[in-house]
Amino acid sequence: MPIDVHAHYVPPRILEKLRDKGKSWGIDVVDRAAGAPCVHFEYGLKVRPFFEGLLEPEVKRLEAMDATGIDRQVLSLWADVFGYGLRGAQAQAWHRLMNDSLGETAARHPERFSWFASGPLPDAAAAAKELERCVRELGARGGIVAANVEGANLGELPLDEYWSAAQELGVPVFIHPVQAEPLPRTKRFGLNTTAYYTFDTTLTLGSLIFSGVLDRYPRLDIIASHGGGTLPYLMGRFDIMHVRMHREEQGNVAAQQPSAYLRRFHYDTILHDGPTLKFLAEKVRTDRLVLGSDVPFPPMDKDPLASVRAAGFSAAEIRQIAHDNPRRLLRL
Repeated sequence: MPIDVHAHYVPPRILEKLRDKGKSWGIDVVDRAAGAPCVHFEYGLKVRPFFEGLLEPEVKRLEAMDATGIDRQVLSLWADVFGYGLRGAQAQAWHRLMNDSLGETAARHPERFSWFASGPLPDAAAAAKELERCVRELGARGGIVAANVEGANLGELPLDEYWSAAQELGVPVFIHPVQAEPLPRTKRFGLNTTAYYTFDTTLTLGSLIFSGVLDRYPRLDIIASHGGGTLPYLMGRFDIMHVRMHREEQGNVAAQQPSAYLRRFHYDTILHDGPTLKFLAEKVRTDRLVLGSDVPFPPMDKDPLASVRAAGFSAAEIRQIAHDNPRRLLRL
């Protein structure tokens, strides 16, 4: 029963509700004359139009899963619209709407969909409370957070209440990169998606290691998207700089060398290259890999099971990656 842990979906109900009440939350839906709608936040963020497939009918998503042999998707919303610049009641209402809507979608198809809950992350206490509500009352299997909060690495922010809640609830946190408005150097050539997103993940995973988050929360499970960004492939540099940097000046309080934390993370399989995926497995072992597709975005893996097979894993390893690991991690 293959399980895809990295798949995005936005229930259309969310946009319908935004058209009615969005202004009171600081969010506008912009309906373009031709093409998909987009959302603008009053604090300045203007998100690109929704991709085809994000708002598709549920039956179409299920048909696509059947076509590639995926039995279950773990749905998460689009990190671009998390709106971490919203504050207070506005932020809480926005994430509550997104989570309630995604929870309803999963509840209609309990044998096919699970989901991750978002939260108003700049307010760690509110985000922790929302995660607990979604897990205990709505059946969420974990949380999803963007890899940065308005440009700040997660390890540099006071998020201990959130990490503590995830650890105590026994659910993983899925970290997904975000850069809704590309930086000047990543506006062209697809570099925002190709390079910056993996860079974003790498920076925040490094910050979690060096700031001591993983030491303070030894039972915290984290899923790193896109094969962990570039973290596994730069680990030699992380280790050497751990030794050579001025640790106090840099805020490095990690109890161990960075490579000792590689197996603290789970990694999805979205690398689009068999030898690279095999290298990742050699570094962290197959019990830390989980199947992912990144549906429906441009760099998605259209057939993640075929990609895992093409990487040369054995039948037992494929079962472990596609079924055993996510089932254990998500307590399915």
